[in-house]
Amino acid sequence: MNARAVEQLKMEEELRDAMQNHELELRYQPQIDISSGQVVSMEALVRWKHPVRGMVSPLDFIPVAESTGQIIELGDWVLTEVARHCLYWDSLGLPPFRVCVNISPLQFNQDDLPGRISRFLEHTKMDAKRLELELTESAIMTDAQTNIEKLAQLKALGLELAVDDFGTGYSSLSYLKRFPIDTLKIDQSFVGDLNTPDGAAIVDAIIALSKTLNLRVIAEGIENPAQLAYLVNRGCDLLQGYYFSQPIYPEDVPAMLRQDFNQDLASAVKIA
Repeated sequence: MNARAVEQLKMEEELRDAMQNHELELRYQPQIDISSGQVVSMEALVRWKHPVRGMVSPLDFIPVAESTGQIIELGDWVLTEVARHCLYWDSLGLPPFRVCVNISPLQFNQDDLPGRISRFLEHTKMDAKRLELELTESAIMTDAQTNIEKLAQLKALGLELAVDDFGTGYSSLSYLKRFPIDTLKIDQSFVGDLNTPDGAAIVDAIIALSKTLNLRVIAEGIENPAQLAYLVNRGCDLLQGYYFSQPIYPEDVPAMLRQDFNQDLASAVKIA
């Protein structure tokens, strides 16, 4: 236990240095529209290139950032980088596309989150319609009644809202239909279990629920043709995972936007 505590303290200090020494960078993973076969959005993902450790997994440093409160500063940095990259893509003449940014529970629980996002949009001149905030199911369901108002304030700014890792928490359907959200994101653990009856049943239920509530539904963690075939034939709106692409550098986004995945989708339909 002492060794783990020392290691966490060391990573906390190194993470603070990382934000100052520009060791953090953003990668983007494409999301493909099932109806067009085109990339219509990208999820921004943080990567830490440590000078000694090499690439540090987000599974290691994000919990540290969350427990120490550094996630607030890290979240602000992510939004600023996203805005900067959008300006870069605009300068290349690329058509605007949606960028999805994860908001941690600690960030979401800030009383002034809508104000912080509003000031960010005003300062960067970023079009709010290009930004989708991904919120965890457990975060929005904690004090759901109060969070309905906070979500409404965020929605009023013009951006979109997604519930990330849907199905892993404890959503109340009576509240879910009252949340002003746009997207449900099927957790990758369920996609990984599509070869089991229970896993497939959960995915079917989430897709059906999304259709009933007129919400967009996206599946993440797609890694093989069988998973793709199942989701395509169930009408999942958006698709994301290593099957299509690993997270890429901002400079590689233009080439990704030119890719056409219709052949992959057509092949998936034939498999099922």
